[in-house]
Amino acid sequence: MFRWLIVACVSMLLLGGSARAESDPPTGAPAGTAVGDSTTPPASAEVPPPFDKADTAWMLMASALVLFMTPGLAFFYGGLVRRKNVLSVLMQCFMCMGLVTVIWVFFGFSLAFGGDTAGGFIGDPGQYFLLNGVGFGTTMKVAGTWTTVPGQLFAAFQCMFAIITPALILGAFAERMKFSAFTLFIAFWLIVVYCPVAHWVWGGAEGFFGLGKDGALDFAGGTVIHVNAGVAALVAVLVMGKRQGYPTRISPPHNLPFAVLGAGMLWFGWFGFNAGSAGGAGEGAVRAFAVTHIAAATAGFAWSLIEWMRNGRPTVLGIITGAVAGLVAITPASGYVDAGGALCIGLGACIFSFIFVAVLKEKFGYDDSLDVFGVHGIAGLWGAIATGIFAVEGFGIDGKGGLLTGNIAQLGVQFKALLYTVVWSAFASFVLLKFVDMLVGLRPTEHDERVGLDLTDHAETAYTLVE
Repeated sequence: MFRWLIVACVSMLLLGGSARAESDPPTGAPAGTAVGDSTTPPASAEVPPPFDKADTAWMLMASALVLFMTPGLAFFYGGLVRRKNVLSVLMQCFMCMGLVTVIWVFFGFSLAFGGDTAGGFIGDPGQYFLLNGVGFGTTMKVAGTWTTVPGQLFAAFQCMFAIITPALILGAFAERMKFSAFTLFIAFWLIVVYCPVAHWVWGGAEGFFGLGKDGALDFAGGTVIHVNAGVAALVAVLVMGKRQGYPTRISPPHNLPFAVLGAGMLWFGWFGFNAGSAGGAGEGAVRAFAVTHIAAATAGFAWSLIEWMRNGRPTVLGIITGAVAGLVAITPASGYVDAGGALCIGLGACIFSFIFVAVLKEKFGYDDSLDVFGVHGIAGLWGAIATGIFAVEGFGIDGKGGLLTGNIAQLGVQFKALLYTVVWSAFASFVLLKFVDMLVGLRPTEHDERVGLDLTDHAETAYTLVE
């Protein structure tokens, strides 16, 4: 198997070098210059507009903030598992940072943001192979619109999104998937699930099912990221089954301060996640920044109140869970709603996620280890629907806003985007999990799971108990 992988990589590199030789302008040629007998581009050639320095400065910072979220997620998830599995969670998050980046450079970016192929189902896998044609000093056209930042920066920003999305899923099956199976699954899932959905909503001229043409609103990834990952997480839980001893012999989080630290890092990084999705330093970024904070604060505060009234005391775990639910829900709406909409979205995220985490999970008996479906899936679904409700005028179909401004059609488009995302993510994730199980097996042995994945997968322990 590895021999064939090496042969395929070498072949792709050779093809990429050949394509670059044909398409890259000669050294010293001005940006946008066509290669041919003359250094003057033909009259019909479209010259890329110059990039905006202020937008570029903000997007550099936003990209770093989004990358910072994945180590934040590692701490958040790592603090919630048992101490014998904390390193396995940290390792899985960092593997996403490495493996997803490599795939993204080879052809992941092309699949998500290349020109429509297969009826808009996916992008052209060879268009930006090895980021060929994605310039450091020139802007690029995405789905018919020019960016205001260099193409390499746009690709890097989107890479950070691609990194954290499969990392979100691991919380659902934490403590019970082999590292080899995890590595294969996230590689396949990125290519087969994430990239197509990103292309439908963001990357294509019209997108599969016409989602781009219809005007589906997903400012920063509620559908593409959170619903997509949340549905895959639920499927993984159902395919893999429960942890040993669940629910009677599962200990509480081993290190809540780790989880709080991780939640704080996520909240901080989310400003880059949402405000960076404006694509520059303008009104859209300011709007997204403000409503992101409002929704997160509202949901965290409301979760504490619900616990206080229901259980007699609020918990640290509850307030950070609520805050993350609010961050998730505001993500698709962050560029389109005002402060009032953000308050409603944050409150709704808290209520719906609390019901699934504290009531329905126990009732149905599925073992979603770290409540990925209950928080990311449910809050993401609510956020996408709420976008169609609370979008203000100037956004949505013909700029008419959402349901509250009389544009009921926008709500229909939001449901359409959710339906296609949920169906594809569920179906493809199920097939991929079964395929990986056939190749290497999904779960460790009972003995290995009992000992803990830190030792059995990585031969390391997080804590030295006896010197």
